[in-house]
Amino acid sequence: MFNLLIAIVIIFSILISWVLIQQSARKYAANHPELGPVKEEGLGCGKTCGCKTGCKQENSP
Repeated sequence: MFNLLIAIVIIFSILISWVLIQQSARKYAANHPELGPVKEEGLGCGKTCGCKTGCKQENSP
């Protein structure tokens, strides 16, 4: 029973820390716009749009 509680606490703390890391990255990017937007995990060309090749970059010159 004790091992189960420890596992639950560890998983919950990892989840909370990941959310806090994402929030701090977004806040940092908002304070430093010269560095560009935050690259969200799982987003971008070839990840969600279904086009594995020949992608158009939105911010390319």
